[in-house]
Amino acid sequence: MINGSLFHNPKPSTATQLSFALFFPVFTIVALWVDSVYFTLHYFDARQLTNLLAVVYFSLFFYVAANELRKLMFVMVFLSYLGEWIFCKWLGMYAYRTDPIPLYVPFGHAIVYASGYVFANTRRAIVNAKKLQGYFAIAFIALFVSVGIFLNDQFTLIFGALFFVLLKRKRWQILYYFIALCVIFIELVGTYFQCWAWVPKTFGIIPAVNPPMGAVFFYAGGDVLLAKIVNASKIKKSYNL
Repeated sequence: MINGSLFHNPKPSTATQLSFALFFPVFTIVALWVDSVYFTLHYFDARQLTNLLAVVYFSLFFYVAANELRKLMFVMVFLSYLGEWIFCKWLGMYAYRTDPIPLYVPFGHAIVYASGYVFANTRRAIVNAKKLQGYFAIAFIALFVSVGIFLNDQFTLIFGALFFVLLKRKRWQILYYFIALCVIFIELVGTYFQCWAWVPKTFGIIPAVNPPMGAVFFYAGGDVLLAKIVNASKIKKSYNL
């Protein structure tokens, strides 16, 4: 069950959680470099080492996380794996450097979500939420439009617009912006190291760069579903009481 002792942290430390979120970029670069094509060709195939790093980092992050974040991280691992089968295997929107979906991927998605969640729930982010909404909106619109026009990334123009439709439905919560920033970072690093690559034409007809910035829409959609699943578990528990 989602509501169990596994998800109870009596003394979560805000500072410790933030330290894990801040270390996320460093961890991402190191872990994905180890799984890179360059590392594989010049040293050895270290995919299992990256898997281990992701599981250990997830476990440590989970250990220091507050109760709500623990539940979200736990569910995200399974939800992410399902999403990988849909978008990677079924729809063929991108592919990893080897055929199997790496073990580190669903744990990595949970780490991405947790990092964005922690950033969005810092005191400074909460106090300046209104200002951040405006800054983020301008920055993301500029990003989506620029890659759409100059790189002919029609994928981003389409799904970037849908990203804002989703944000409007969620009342422009800065959580999704922070998560999107983490997503963009990990996509840039992962494709640079050739751990995975997006196809040039999504569904065979929509031009996309590698990686397309509009991919944040699919992550955001998964985040919305994640929140609904965890909230549904709370409602079920209240009825059982």
